[in-house]
Amino acid sequence: MVHSHAADFPGLANKQIFFDNAGGTQVVRGVTEAIVDYLTNTNAQIGASYPVSLASQKIIEDAWSSAAKYINAGRDEVMLGASSTQLLRNLATSLHEHIQPGDEIVVSSIDHEANMAPWIQLAQDRGATVVWYKPTENKNPRVEAETLRTLLTSKTKLVACTQVSNVLGSIHDAKALADVVHTIPGALFCLDGVAFAPHRAVDVTAWGVDFYAFSWYKVYGPHISTLYASREAQKVLRIIGHPYKQPNSLENILGVAGANYELGAAIPVVCKYLSAESGWSWDAVAAHEERLQAILINYLLSKETVQIWGEPVADRARRVPVISFTVRNHSSKDIVDRIQAQSNFGCKWGSFLSIRLCEDYLGLDMNDGVVRVSLAHYNTEEEVTEYTRILDGIIG
Repeated sequence: MVHSHAADFPGLANKQIFFDNAGGTQVVRGVTEAIVDYLTNTNAQIGASYPVSLASQKIIEDAWSSAAKYINAGRDEVMLGASSTQLLRNLATSLHEHIQPGDEIVVSSIDHEANMAPWIQLAQDRGATVVWYKPTENKNPRVEAETLRTLLTSKTKLVACTQVSNVLGSIHDAKALADVVHTIPGALFCLDGVAFAPHRAVDVTAWGVDFYAFSWYKVYGPHISTLYASREAQKVLRIIGHPYKQPNSLENILGVAGANYELGAAIPVVCKYLSAESGWSWDAVAAHEERLQAILINYLLSKETVQIWGEPVADRARRVPVISFTVRNHSSKDIVDRIQAQSNFGCKWGSFLSIRLCEDYLGLDMNDGVVRVSLAHYNTEEEVTEYTRILDGIIG
């Protein structure tokens, strides 16, 4: 079922209607309490033998174990950190010795900078070559396995792309992409799951990815993130933290300081909410979100002056409800400003750090970009219908 959201999310009592969920979701009830409880009762450094430190250690261990279980990974295959952007930077630093002059790193040109900039920098530092994945279509650019296959050579060491575009909402086939990458011996696959994780179940083992990053603050939790690296992939990583540590876990290899303990304490709360035992169903969520995006997409398709960027359909198999559009003779900023001037809807305009996508493929001004409406399972059909009414009064 889809939950009774007013009870589950305290922030929904706010008059604001949240249509910018790709930038960060509301936190589920219990998150705030877990953070406060940690700071009030167990605020101590871990690793000591006194009772409060031991209690703190258990809470942090529960956070790591919950995150690992949630994505179907081993406890030693995950770590927590400030953001996906930071964790991917740490990963690139750790791969410094693995990448050699003349190697090739394939980077998708339609992604968020978080999974582009680290690899571009790594290639520059190591004398490797960046091979750009370029989509075959501009209005609905996608990362396709067979197109990717044509870029791979015996020199390919790493492929980086997104599972869902944070602008287009398009779903890319993680397993198909991983399978293609792994036709090259030793090639590694790094998948950015930030825009996917709020809408679908994550299973890194089933997909066969080597590295995976996502952010809990976009999955109904606090501002903390998770990075996954398979045990096999960890063999080529170098320790970037304290050199005396043993490379027997991802945290020991990539951790340069403890993750935020009080925010980590809330992860088990989020995982419990997103579990079958609490009545959660990803299928029901996907069906609900499909209905939500159908209302907006069908309205946008009825307007000749509107261009939808990405999949122009509501099919849950092809997209999540991250919907971006532009309107002829209107700036994206002006549309958002006018919506917010006459309603409680909070959406956003811009390029959302997918600058190359907006400029090189969508042909848009990177500063003005698109109008992005990003929905979550706690949004309602009535809200989306009202949004289209407000928008219609602006663009006619």
